[in-house]
Amino acid sequence: MANLDLRVADKYRLREKIGGGSFGAVYIGTHVDSGEEVAIKLEHISVDPSFLECEADIYRSLSGGAGIPRVHAYVTECEYNAMVFDLLGPSLEDLFNFCGRKFSLKTVLMLVDQLLCRLEYIHAHDVIHRDIKPENCLMGVGKQGNQVYVTDLGLATERRPAQADANTGRSLRPSLVGTARFASVNGHLGVVQHRCDDLESLGYMLLYFIRPSLPWQGLKAANHEQREELILEKKQTISVEELCEGLPRAFAAYFDYIRSLGFDDKPKYSYLRKIFRDLFVREGFNHDNVFDWTILKYLQTTE
Repeated sequence: MANLDLRVADKYRLREKIGGGSFGAVYIGTHVDSGEEVAIKLEHISVDPSFLECEADIYRSLSGGAGIPRVHAYVTECEYNAMVFDLLGPSLEDLFNFCGRKFSLKTVLMLVDQLLCRLEYIHAHDVIHRDIKPENCLMGVGKQGNQVYVTDLGLATERRPAQADANTGRSLRPSLVGTARFASVNGHLGVVQHRCDDLESLGYMLLYFIRPSLPWQGLKAANHEQREELILEKKQTISVEELCEGLPRAFAAYFDYIRSLGFDDKPKYSYLRKIFRDLFVREGFNHDNVFDWTILKYLQTTE
């Protein structure tokens, strides 16, 4: 357990724990002079190699991009590696729960427009996230309150080009990289992941927000390993039509496109954004940054 009197980089005081990330715990911290609140992620020094150091390096390589948290410091204090970065608002999972575990089509379309921009930027810097899920997508605060941030780069890796041997990159002992509910097929198989894998995970996240449940939620299994196998089998065998049944054609078009990509193909992010923007226009929505939770919060304040 971290010492809550710990000061990080001589100027940030550690406060209460607010969550966990890949291989670390996240706390709120306060700048001792300005009072500015930040997030501080801690990792015990026994973790070798350090995932947190790699994560900080990747954040720095992406520095300046919209929807990318800034790293203020990376240091080792006592028995912990510590990364100080921007404190953000609630995650999309938190907001999904706040909204009764269902987002409107308008909210989903406004989110995907931003998230495709985030992935395009991340991928342009030769980084693959490998763990796209609602918990890792957070809304900003203050003036950035309507901006989606992509966080938790603990599993991120540099993009690697395909090898001549089609089997190169496949693990001899496949183990899931990412989160089973949202992982790409390659993430399940232990195959080297690429840009289309992040897009696949994003697609599953969109369906999760707009459907009652994903086709692989609630599968009965004897143990965790069997559950992962059943989820993988479902993802490998389900057709796009079944996956997107009852939804506007734009969702099936999205999956058709990303499934057509080869390992080294560069996705046309503008094409994918256009698919959803055209749907947004056809539905007559107004791009006013009024999300489902914006309305709920307003209604709560007027009761």
